[in-house]
Amino acid sequence: MKERLTRWLVPRLVKAIITFLSATIRWEYVGWRYDPADPGRHIFAFWHARILMMGTGLKGCRGYTLISEHRDGGYIADTLHLQGFRTIRGSSTRGGARALLQMVRTFQREKCDFGITPDGPGGPREKVQVGTVLLAKKTGLPVRPVIWATRRQWRITSSWDHFYIPKPFTRGVFVYGEPLFIAAGDDDGEAVDRVQQAMDATQKAADSYFARSV
Repeated sequence: MKERLTRWLVPRLVKAIITFLSATIRWEYVGWRYDPADPGRHIFAFWHARILMMGTGLKGCRGYTLISEHRDGGYIADTLHLQGFRTIRGSSTRGGARALLQMVRTFQREKCDFGITPDGPGGPREKVQVGTVLLAKKTGLPVRPVIWATRRQWRITSSWDHFYIPKPFTRGVFVYGEPLFIAAGDDDGEAVDRVQQAMDATQKAADSYFARSV
């Protein structure tokens, strides 16, 4: 009974926190801005530490986010469902091959977007894993980095990903990188390096955005 109550309550509390933060932060958008009416489809890539506010940067998206099968992943998935997003469960360490196949079949059926944390669910932190590249190859979708940052924030350094929580009543920015196309015949290692460079450049742009006004 207690576990069921926790499972019901935690996602709703997290959603309430996200809603509050989104309403109090003054957001800016750089490089692009997601529009659900845009017919283009992407694999949106964002670090695990910055998943909290992605519902703001991709508001209205009806694609699927890959979430781990661990218990904490269940809380994340339930929170995303409350925000109107859909999820596919799996990761590089558990259910990865099955999740990849499910995403490919889902894309063939629905021609949808995907959201993925290239370093999740257990790191190494901010290091791209090959799963993102494999999904891009099998679907033909471009990988588009999305990184948000705020002028003031908390970082939970006790967590493996140094989870990022924005402070309320601050300024925030979403930086969208250019779409990165990966051909089916590209070398996996070289493709991972390209995605890593794109993610690093997008993160640098986001994290330095407010430096000039500090």
